[in-house]
Amino acid sequence: MRIGSSLVLIAIGAILKLAVTPSVSGISLAQVGVGLMVVGIVGLASSMVRANTSRRTEGVHRSSWEGRRVGKE
Repeated sequence: MRIGSSLVLIAIGAILKLAVTPSVSGISLAQVGVGLMVVGIVGLASSMVRANTSRRTEGVHRSSWEGRRVGKE
């Protein structure tokens, strides 16, 4: 799940929880909204963790001994 889809789930869940008043028989739309918000928050957190850990810094690492000659020339 990516960041955008997580935000969409959070938004839809908030709309169902806070703005929709009609009820469907056997289904609580408020509870469905809470569930969608929780799934969206978990997805957002995992996306952020994955995005931060997948960044790689590439650099040149030179040791202090590289380029030095040891012994007599």
